[in-house]
Amino acid sequence: MDKTIRWGIVGTGAIAAKFATALRSLPEAALVAIGSRTQAAADRFGENFLVPRRHGSYEALVNDAEVDAVYVATPHNVHKENALAAINARKAVLVEKPFSINAGEAEQVLSAALAQQVTVMEAMWTRFLPLYVHLRKLISEGSLGDIRLFTSDFGISAVPENRPRLFDPSLGGGALLDVGVYPVSLASMFFGVPSGVTGFAQIGSTGVDELDSILLEYPGGRLASLNCSITVGMNLEAELCGTLARVRIHAPLWKSQSMTLTQNDGTETELKFPLQGNGYEYEAVHFMRLMREGKLESPLMSWEETRQVMVTMDQLRAAWKLKYPCE
Repeated sequence: MDKTIRWGIVGTGAIAAKFATALRSLPEAALVAIGSRTQAAADRFGENFLVPRRHGSYEALVNDAEVDAVYVATPHNVHKENALAAINARKAVLVEKPFSINAGEAEQVLSAALAQQVTVMEAMWTRFLPLYVHLRKLISEGSLGDIRLFTSDFGISAVPENRPRLFDPSLGGGALLDVGVYPVSLASMFFGVPSGVTGFAQIGSTGVDELDSILLEYPGGRLASLNCSITVGMNLEAELCGTLARVRIHAPLWKSQSMTLTQNDGTETELKFPLQGNGYEYEAVHFMRLMREGKLESPLMSWEETRQVMVTMDQLRAAWKLKYPCE
């Protein structure tokens, strides 16, 4: 596949707008179609981003013959439905995180992708940013020694009046799936599959988790201590501690452009990694490379890892007795 990859976006919210902005800066990509639940919303988005093909339904978007790849940017509760529709239309699919509501839904999507032989990836864009690419290099080279602890604080102060989606259980709202998925996924990237999963959550009046404290144990005595919230602001930083050195990932951790490397002797080095564009370009370029190479999944965000991250979050919610209406 050497031609320009033609994208369609399902959904017209804030993340869809960010991804559309990123695509416009990539010569190998063309945003050709937008799909919404209403024609009016599709037309507005199309006018703002100069998208020529505007569909008043998600079904029409995924079945558009002019679309090669679909970016799913809808609320969490319909990720499975939208992804399956695109896969059944034989389109490559980049699914915004969280990949689905639960591990069972993720398995349905990935099984369909395998059956249809189409490229599918969870859009955990943070992994593809220059800082995290370099951090993986430091780890593989042994610069930090034996990695033992990952800590993260990802909390925002929101209220239902301003951010209703975050507090709506029918849309898969709450801290874990919206912001907690970032540190849980990063812990998976560093340590793999946890051998122990525990945590506490404060369930708010609308029925979603508003404040979570999570502790994950990994083989070899490694730990991840993660805090996340949709009602309490936090420092938005993370730290990875090894036996030789530690790294502090500066705020905001999900799109950080700098980190401080501190050796055991106290020597500090600040490393900077400015973004090109808004940062969504990196995952788009990676995904299109997978498509061109005929690969179904990414080695940096594999299907198995997407499954395991969902399993970890399912285990936490089970302990919290937190279920969504769609489950």
